[in-house]
Amino acid sequence: MPALSSSVGSGAAGAAIFADSDSRRYRYFEPRGKRATHYEDVTVDVQPDPERYLIQNWIISFANGKGAYVKDATALKSSNWHAFRAPDQEWERTHYQRQSRIETMVQSVIANARRAGAPANFDKAWQRILQTHLGAWKHAEFGLGTSLMQAQRYGYTQMINNATLTNSSYKMRLAQDITLYLAEIGMDIPGWNDELGKVAWLEDPIWQGTREAVETIMGSSDYLEQYFAINIVFEPLVGELFRSGFLMQVAAANNDFVTPPVISAAEADYERNLANTIDLIYLLANDETHGGENRAILHGWLEKHRALADKAALGLQPIWSMPHSKPVSFQDVRAQSQERIGKILGELGLA
Repeated sequence: MPALSSSVGSGAAGAAIFADSDSRRYRYFEPRGKRATHYEDVTVDVQPDPERYLIQNWIISFANGKGAYVKDATALKSSNWHAFRAPDQEWERTHYQRQSRIETMVQSVIANARRAGAPANFDKAWQRILQTHLGAWKHAEFGLGTSLMQAQRYGYTQMINNATLTNSSYKMRLAQDITLYLAEIGMDIPGWNDELGKVAWLEDPIWQGTREAVETIMGSSDYLEQYFAINIVFEPLVGELFRSGFLMQVAAANNDFVTPPVISAAEADYERNLANTIDLIYLLANDETHGGENRAILHGWLEKHRALADKAALGLQPIWSMPHSKPVSFQDVRAQSQERIGKILGELGLA
């Protein structure tokens, strides 16, 4: 619901009527709960909206007459874009603090492992898997992070932009963590080849389905299609499948106790990103005016990206047979990923 009274035609102070306009609290929005959170205070309405407070319309517009942010940057529609308030309540300060803590943990784990000589004791086949397939996976994370970085520019509110941009930052951090991790343990393993991951990403048939899925997401011109495809479809079917279903479960059985903690932060990242995405998509899928139209669009995106994600997941199956010790089967992990996306879609009413 627009915050301005419908009769306002002046930009003068006191001309508009909005939440708390008769108080000294200077709050221009309706909080989601009884009281505004710190996150809401520093996020809501930071990004201008002509329908709320820019009475004179956009101060600067593009050559085609459109303002800095437009609703038609996505096919989805909303009766109130400002209703979304990210469940993780993350803004600049909290985001930087959390990223710093994660980096401190990752670097400590790697440094301690190298001092103990752990990388040289990894199973030989597992060393090759890390070079090739973890090395390839960093390109998937980088591609998704790049896609989200582009997507955040078009979000209609600061709350949507914050959620999308922090999501991008997590992905870019993980891609960097993997790059640095492989480079560091490579100094302790004779014959290490940092180029195997890039070659696998570009040429190995195992990875071409994943590459197609990621590059399709990157090529979308709809920022919410990108956000939906990554967190609702690709992550449970491919991301968690490889990170949790392979790396974190198989590493220890092959004498590697270092890779799981390096990767573990990504799973916590995803839980936060998933909660944000579910909240936003649920609002849109159940919008009182546009819900039916939005659900039709979401089903179309789901069909398109799920087919690509399924193809990508099946393409990765040979990796599960490569380690000497195989504590988990691809079929079991795959079944868990199918159950996972089923629950997600059930929450959204899109099953």
